[in-house]
Amino acid sequence: MAKTVKWGIIGCGNVTEVKSGPAYKMAEGFELVAVMRRNLELAKDYAERHNVPRYYNDADELINDSEIDAVYIATPPDTHHYYAMKVAQANKICCIEKPMAPSYEECLEITNTFKIKGVPLFVAYYRRSLPRFNKVKSLLEEKAIGDVRHIHWYLSRTPSDLDKSGDYNWRTDAKIAPAGYFDDLASHGLDLFNYFFGDVVKVGGISKNQQHLYTSKDCIVGSWEYASGVLGSGIWSFGAYQREDKVRIIGSEGELSFSVFFEEPIQLVTSQGSETFQIDNPKHIQQFHVENMAKHLYSDTQHPSTGKTASHTAWVMGRILGLIE
Repeated sequence: MAKTVKWGIIGCGNVTEVKSGPAYKMAEGFELVAVMRRNLELAKDYAERHNVPRYYNDADELINDSEIDAVYIATPPDTHHYYAMKVAQANKICCIEKPMAPSYEECLEITNTFKIKGVPLFVAYYRRSLPRFNKVKSLLEEKAIGDVRHIHWYLSRTPSDLDKSGDYNWRTDAKIAPAGYFDDLASHGLDLFNYFFGDVVKVGGISKNQQHLYTSKDCIVGSWEYASGVLGSGIWSFGAYQREDKVRIIGSEGELSFSVFFEEPIQLVTSQGSETFQIDNPKHIQQFHVENMAKHLYSDTQHPSTGKTASHTAWVMGRILGLIE
């Protein structure tokens, strides 16, 4: 790359306010020049507050803007495939919010299209770029707990007021997210574990709608095996009595534990004693993910989250839910 990459955002909702949008203005070599939202007044409001030069209420206008080199798709997952294919046809760099698409088949089609076009494709599984989780990865590579035997993740949430109200929420609409919050939240952890241990070769699970508060599943249990021989298991319950988020990685010489979503210290326990590591996340949590996209485009540094890696995560999730044979 020999010039500044000018980005446009499709879908400037809550996720782009603090988590991601400002990072596109901060990264060296990047510039945020346009945003799109179906409501023109809301698009204008976002543009004015974030000092973005142009705004649209038509995604095609943004995608086909001759000054835009790259597009970040931050809409709900059911439109990711639709917009991604348009961006691919325009031969523009793309980053898609996670999950990449509601189905594994759509993820594959997006990935293969960008590959054929020879255009870079990224997916916003930003935990692969956070210093907090790269510390976990380095401890595993240093064999701080010896040979890894098993990883287990337990994630629970209490039903929210919105869940109990019966009001519409796309995150729990089975047509958009078959397993509701599992699709939105568990994808982060499962993708992160693939980053730690490599590809999954065997996986299965059971999923139920226990509360009947919405159409998607609300309790999921899964187990899997990595090519390395490490085994994994998880329980995700969104109708429990309390919130909990704990990952345990058990090795031959010790244990690592941490939270995927809470910023609790990483804990290392071995026969030699225990040690904790407090590594806070940045204010704009996608900062390092976006900076790594710039490094990928301007140097030989490979970005950790691509269409290929995100498609594999989609396959794992689809298998846990029984959506893939």
